[in-house]
Amino acid sequence: MAFHEIRFPPALSFGARGGPERRTEIVTLANGHEERNTPWVDARRRYDAGVGLRSLDDVEALVAFFEARQGQLHGFRWKDWADFRSAPASRSLDAKDQSLGFGDGERRVFALRKGYASGQQVYWRPIVKPVPGSVLLALGGDLQVLGLQAELDAMRGEITFATPPAPGAEVTAGFEFDVPVRFDTDRIEVSVASFHAGEVPRVPVVEVRL
Repeated sequence: MAFHEIRFPPALSFGARGGPERRTEIVTLANGHEERNTPWVDARRRYDAGVGLRSLDDVEALVAFFEARQGQLHGFRWKDWADFRSAPASRSLDAKDQSLGFGDGERRVFALRKGYASGQQVYWRPIVKPVPGSVLLALGGDLQVLGLQAELDAMRGEITFATPPAPGAEVTAGFEFDVPVRFDTDRIEVSVASFHAGEVPRVPVVEVRL
């Protein structure tokens, strides 16, 4: 799949509406009980990029970005201002924010992920587009140096250690991340008169699986 490692202008995505979408199949039985199932392991996020437009300069930037991606053809990075960090919004990133797993003496590759906990349930979201330069890594609580003790693949969201972590050693990380998306339309309609009147175009964006 064609994907451009470029981020949609953050100034335009700020204020955009959107969030996670789930797909649930519900069958109501004759006795009134329900059977519920989902074909999706992970949520899929949708956004409306048009909401963040505030000036005609913004419209021009959007059109240029849309043309460079050739509409729906090429994916790109998107900053979800409501959810783009491994840590809560109230504190700074820390290398112990998220658990990536435990060493077994052989495994060298660990995928970035973010946990969403409620009660006893935890959903682990794969993070495939970390922001380069933002990732903090720790092994057994000790900070690790990326580029020396481990390497980051920012295009896949994977950490590869030079030496396999010892059995039982916890791998943790803190990071910022983007969402891999594409435009969900091959057409953008803009009316200058309507825009000046406060009506912004609808520009749907949808998360893609990589």
